[in-house]
Amino acid sequence: MDPKYQLETIAKEIQNDIPQEPEPYYCDPQSGLIKAVNLAIYLRRPLLLEGEAGCGKTRLARAVAHQLRLPYYRWDVRSNSKAQDGLYTYDAILRLHDVQIQQFTWQYSQPPAGSTDKLPANPIEDEQPTQRRNPSNPQDYRTLGALGKAFDFKSCPSVVLIDEIDKASIDFPNDLLTVLDEPWKFEIPETGEVIEATEHNRPIVIITSNREKGNLPAPFLRRCIYFYIEFPKDRLKEIVRTHDEQGNQQKQLEGTTTPHPSEEGEIIDRSIECFLKIREDESLVKKPGTSEFLDWLEALRNFDNELVNPAKQLTKYYPLPHRELLFKHSEDWLKDWKVS
Repeated sequence: MDPKYQLETIAKEIQNDIPQEPEPYYCDPQSGLIKAVNLAIYLRRPLLLEGEAGCGKTRLARAVAHQLRLPYYRWDVRSNSKAQDGLYTYDAILRLHDVQIQQFTWQYSQPPAGSTDKLPANPIEDEQPTQRRNPSNPQDYRTLGALGKAFDFKSCPSVVLIDEIDKASIDFPNDLLTVLDEPWKFEIPETGEVIEATEHNRPIVIITSNREKGNLPAPFLRRCIYFYIEFPKDRLKEIVRTHDEQGNQQKQLEGTTTPHPSEEGEIIDRSIECFLKIREDESLVKKPGTSEFLDWLEALRNFDNELVNPAKQLTKYYPLPHRELLFKHSEDWLKDWKVS
């Protein structure tokens, strides 16, 4: 990914929104995914990712943000989500509450009769001492969502993840089109604000879908760049190596680096072979994905001290260890799993 938006200085208030730790994300140069990301950046269009659950769709956005040193905002879509939720929320109830508290305080804090002293207009204090709200200022009750923050920050583009868009109603994707297109702005009627993304700071939007409710609307799909992330059957070893390298770097920073046992390579090779054979079973209700494999491998290597040589346990003579990490359906879990 070409860091064309690399910045030397970014406002201090946004520094915490930039991922500081690298994302252990392996991207096959031959897969076309890097090209799809760069096309999305170049054409200013959302990148829609589909693929098996656990294949790395969600992790990509954070990896892009870290690579380009850009702010990262995540929006987890739910069944009751609306497009406005990603732009802003406005707490009218809290404002009414603060007005009532202010009136009550004013009523019982009147100066004595004949006094010319005026009471100060003290804002309402929140639970956090550093936050103060003034009922006369509606912006104190407006909170920007992931897209709203990206539109409002003018110094550079931000990376916005809209995760599992298929969970929302069928109208939700089309409602997003009114924002993720010209003129790239939205209005907040409660405050009178108009927040616009300029040519310089239009966000890099990455959207994921598991097709839980079927295909997304055609008008929305026409607006997106589409990429399907296939199960990385031939790249599991590279993915493990990427995660190990990141883990080793973190351990070095913490001063807790421990050498890998000499049979480490054997464990990885045997676990990959075993995992791929499991996925070949067509009777599986739900095939385990990449994330399940990584958790399983971690447990094989480091969790159970009773497994003296985990690689030798992955045979037809032993029950499959840690199957609860691989199978997420009762029919799959209850099988007598042994790998030949």
